[in-house]
Amino acid sequence: MNTFLVAAAVLVLLGLAGVGVAAVTTGWVPPIGRSRVLRPQLWGYGALMAAVGMSMFLFLGPFHGPPADPNPFAWVGFAVGLSGNMLQLAAQRPGRV
Repeated sequence: MNTFLVAAAVLVLLGLAGVGVAAVTTGWVPPIGRSRVLRPQLWGYGALMAAVGMSMFLFLGPFHGPPADPNPFAWVGFAVGLSGNMLQLAAQRPGRV
């Protein structure tokens, strides 16, 4: 696999995980989405879940080898990543009163 593609994916996923840890521990959200996020901890948990899921998908699926033998855990990782994105969307809505 192309080394630059793998390195770029690792940097993006580490950045997403780092932002998730910062949001969970301190409540900090990057400026690009700060105005929309109402619950930063939930957004951070969603970011961590998305980073873990997408890394599972990438490194057990497309980066693992030829597509002759699809790995079912790659698709589980894809579902976990999408669930993390849904948590991030839920963090942008107002909570129930």
